[in-house]
Amino acid sequence: MAEKLNVGLVQVYTGTGKGKTTAALGLAYRAMGHDFKVCMIQFLKGNSYCGELFTSQRLKPFIDFYQFGRDCPYSSLIRQGFKVCQGCHENCFEISLDDAESKELVQMAYDFAKKAVNSGEYDLVILDEINNALHAGFLTVEKVLALMKNKPGFVELVLTGRGMPPEILEAADLVSEIKMVKHPYKKGIKGRRGIEY
Repeated sequence: MAEKLNVGLVQVYTGTGKGKTTAALGLAYRAMGHDFKVCMIQFLKGNSYCGELFTSQRLKPFIDFYQFGRDCPYSSLIRQGFKVCQGCHENCFEISLDDAESKELVQMAYDFAKKAVNSGEYDLVILDEINNALHAGFLTVEKVLALMKNKPGFVELVLTGRGMPPEILEAADLVSEIKMVKHPYKKGIKGRRGIEY
């Protein structure tokens, strides 16, 4: 693959506000417009009803999309529009420290991320919600720092998630914090198809 970036940096999108994954997807959309090849890897997310998964299938061969997480038991009904996501987060955010399956999924995701970053196949690699793996203790900050440090110089690497550790923020080239000022969840409005998922 011919290198498209002469300088690939590390970006972090963090903060308590909605829009970190959305920002990463916006960057992916822009990159694909310049024929960049994108790899998006979601840590501990398995929502097979999310819109970005469907879109990625339409944008082949410019993006490869991988989820390493449990799926929702109602995914097929949500996908078909018969149910709506209730925001329980059981399949993506509420992970217990003794969860062997999630720990194994994180290790698989990390190993795959290392391979993707160093494969020469991708110009942009997004590690979505990698902070969940860090907060659960399934992945160490040192491993993430090593991945950041040892990436090829022509690969842009993006990490997303709230509460990103200070060491990662310090090592990144660009950090954007998305602050929550107001959110419809506070009014009891659940996630909406096509907007939150």
